[in-house]
Amino acid sequence: VALGGMVCNLTTGKKAYAQYEEDIQRIMKEADALKVKMMDMIDQDAENFLPLSKAYGLPKETEEEKAFKAETLEAALKVACGVPVDIVRVSFEAIKLHEELAEKGSKLALSDVGVGVQLLRSALIGGWLNVVININMIKDTEYMANIRKELVPLVENGVKICDNVYEKVLKT
Repeated sequence: VALGGMVCNLTTGKKAYAQYEEDIQRIMKEADALKVKMMDMIDQDAENFLPLSKAYGLPKETEEEKAFKAETLEAALKVACGVPVDIVRVSFEAIKLHEELAEKGSKLALSDVGVGVQLLRSALIGGWLNVVININMIKDTEYMANIRKELVPLVENGVKICDNVYEKVLKT
């Protein structure tokens, strides 16, 4: 996302891209907001994982302990899923910005758009893998189905967009 913002900074005010100035300003603002969200998610992810880590250590000697552990794990898995779900969402938004920058950004910085989109592709897939590992252990099938229904299209479309932007950069 920071690379996308850099491309915006290199594009803004240039006569050759004057017709895109308003879009570049909007992309720059959106990229900055997404960058802040991503940075905040680092700490939030660590906080969200702690209860899950503790839940794995709960005793399971008696039926009561087993039931409590299962209930606690279910809730902790859902919390632990929160940031990876957001990573997929935010990465997809940022990928869409890079797709637009591939058309409207300075051609001198197009390689940075390509690098940025590949890093975002990795974040998108990495977030999805972290979601999958957690939802595969969740027993709430409705919750699992809703997460998959929302995120699978984002991952599939995001990867396609990344591949298209990569190809565009290679051909420039």
